[in-house]
Amino acid sequence: MASITKRKSKYSVVYDYYDEEGVRHQKWETWGTYAEAKRRKAEIEHKQTNNTFVKPSIKTVSELLYDFMNLYGVNAWALSTYDSKKGLIDNYINPIIGKAKIKDITPRFMDEYYRKLLKVQRVVRNNQSFEGETVSPRNVREIHKILNCAFNQAVRWELLETNPVSKATLPKFEKKVRDIWTMEDLTTALEVCEDDRLALAIHLAFSCSLRLGEIMGLTWDCLTIDEESIKEHNASLFVEKELQRVSKNAMNVLENKDVLRVFPAVLVSDSTMLVFKKPKTQSSIRRVWLPETVARMLVDWKKQQEEQKMHLGSEYHDYNIVLALPNGRPMEGQVISRLFNALIRKNDLPKVVFHSLRHSSTTYKLKLNNGDMKAVQGDTGHAQLKMVSDVYSHILDEDRRHNAEKMERDFYKKAENQSLVAPEAKSSNAATEQLVNLLNASPELAAQLLQMLTANQAGQAATA
Repeated sequence: MASITKRKSKYSVVYDYYDEEGVRHQKWETWGTYAEAKRRKAEIEHKQTNNTFVKPSIKTVSELLYDFMNLYGVNAWALSTYDSKKGLIDNYINPIIGKAKIKDITPRFMDEYYRKLLKVQRVVRNNQSFEGETVSPRNVREIHKILNCAFNQAVRWELLETNPVSKATLPKFEKKVRDIWTMEDLTTALEVCEDDRLALAIHLAFSCSLRLGEIMGLTWDCLTIDEESIKEHNASLFVEKELQRVSKNAMNVLENKDVLRVFPAVLVSDSTMLVFKKPKTQSSIRRVWLPETVARMLVDWKKQQEEQKMHLGSEYHDYNIVLALPNGRPMEGQVISRLFNALIRKNDLPKVVFHSLRHSSTTYKLKLNNGDMKAVQGDTGHAQLKMVSDVYSHILDEDRRHNAEKMERDFYKKAENQSLVAPEAKSSNAATEQLVNLLNASPELAAQLLQMLTANQAGQAATA
């Protein structure tokens, strides 16, 4: 017999079956409507009663990944995550090992596959510029995460007894520390920046530790920048959404999961849409307090935007977005990234990406508050404190140099007159001090010693 279980807006038909070896398994089939699920349930029960039911089976890696994405991925992944993982599956897994039998997958098979991947040319997507490059060890690890998770699900679905992927050997991968600007670099960049939009974006990224998508998704109703709040140092912004371009396919499959607003397309696109969506994690929904300077920049920016609205009239598309295009439409993060890269090239600044400003922000906040990581975590919106301590808290060379100066001043300079005295001198001084204490305690002994010294000096004079 079969049953129907509702899972969010979809319906799953759940039934048991026995494989060729007599082992019992449970199967979940997902349908878009209750009517479809009800028809499938009736069909399964009818065929089971008449012994015409064909037992489901997952024989190949591609078949496993298909079920994995439609059962696990739909429930667990966000829009961008679904897109990226589907891309890795379509480009690097199914074309190479998709037809491999599940029963033939071993740790050795996976080791050979990962080694082969390192020689496979990367697939160019979204106008990225890595033609001729091969798959990196980092990407191999991302592919491994997908396969490891899929095979873990296969174990839970009782299709396998163990997960062979978990025992595979991954290629060595040295994680690069992201370069960040020093305070001098940041100050220089802001001094030479001639684009007000870019300058405001830089200030928001640095002072509030915001992601680029969070900056572009900021609306005026999420800002508290009235004069009273600014004077009381209570000006703030509230992060509740981000702007992102997502694929229509992911939106259809995930049924607009986490999407708050879909913007009308300016250019005809068959594959993507621009949306407001919920932030990356629940902890990303947060309030961040603004420095007074940045708050007043936003006040001035709002005045400029109001003038722009009056000038354009009905041609202005008012979505209440802080950093919008001149006509009010949402401005994608890539616009800011291009302006940022041009600023670096024009002024010969150290080459970093815009996201590095978030790293700089986290690092300097840790420095200013003497390492209060929980306070910084509240600003960054990271779900795990480890991300603040391990990933974002860069060690500054300037601080390391100051550490050496402090050690010289507070330890070695003081030690010259105290601790760092020659061992012979230490012993002599200690013996003299002990003798003086002994003579003070025994006047008789002091008198005898004085007589001996006087007699000794008289004898030396007679001899001379």
